[in-house]
Amino acid sequence: MKEIKAFIHRNRIADVLRALEKAGFRNLSIIDVKGMLKALDAQEQEYSIDLGEKVITEVKLELVCEDEQRTAEAVRIIQENARTGQSEAGWIYISDIQAALPIGKS
Repeated sequence: MKEIKAFIHRNRIADVLRALEKAGFRNLSIIDVKGMLKALDAQEQEYSIDLGEKVITEVKLELVCEDEQRTAEAVRIIQENARTGQSEAGWIYISDIQAALPIGKS
């Protein structure tokens, strides 16, 4: 099993989600995060007093895939649908999952 974490510009996440859902991916987590991707325009950027830097609100997408084939398919979908026209529009990270355990009744 693999975990995909992708950091995507906020204005691209709806297209990414629609494409992933169309391909049958369902167990997704989406979290707004502050990050340092290159802003698309000045309106997307804000100054963080805590960090002392300009940041944007990005979306972190988390997805677990059962096998290498589904992982490759998800990565392709994210890459195709998260493009912004910039040379670097975000990042995708892939990690191995050592175990997946259900939470149930005790």
